[in-house]
Amino acid sequence: QVQLVESGGGLVQAGGSLRLSCAASGIIVATARIVGMGWYRQAPGLQRELVATIGNGGSTNYADSVKGRFTISRDNARNTVYLQMNSLKPEDTAVYYCSAIPYGVAWGRGYWGQGTQVTVSS
Repeated sequence: QVQLVESGGGLVQAGGSLRLSCAASGIIVATARIVGMGWYRQAPGLQRELVATIGNGGSTNYADSVKGRFTISRDNARNTVYLQMNSLKPEDTAVYYCSAIPYGVAWGRGYWGQGTQVTVSS
């Protein structure tokens, strides 16, 4: 129903930047029933946590740990969401997952991508 394909992960030194992309496709996307897209991350031994979300109207929400460093944006015409990550820290190391939610579904219970690894070296 919804396919999410992430790209842009990799290895970067502390203080560096990366840009993640997530392209959405599928029948639910094609019929404009996705109301929000976002990014989560999961570090080894820890629970998956919300990083940032963006609604169809452009409203955004960020985890306190990334405010001022990460920026989420969305290209509705291309059904793509981006996460610009600046001033990266070793504690940002995790697998980053794209998520999309249709109407009536809460964050954390929607569709997921396969994940992309981000590693920040000190």
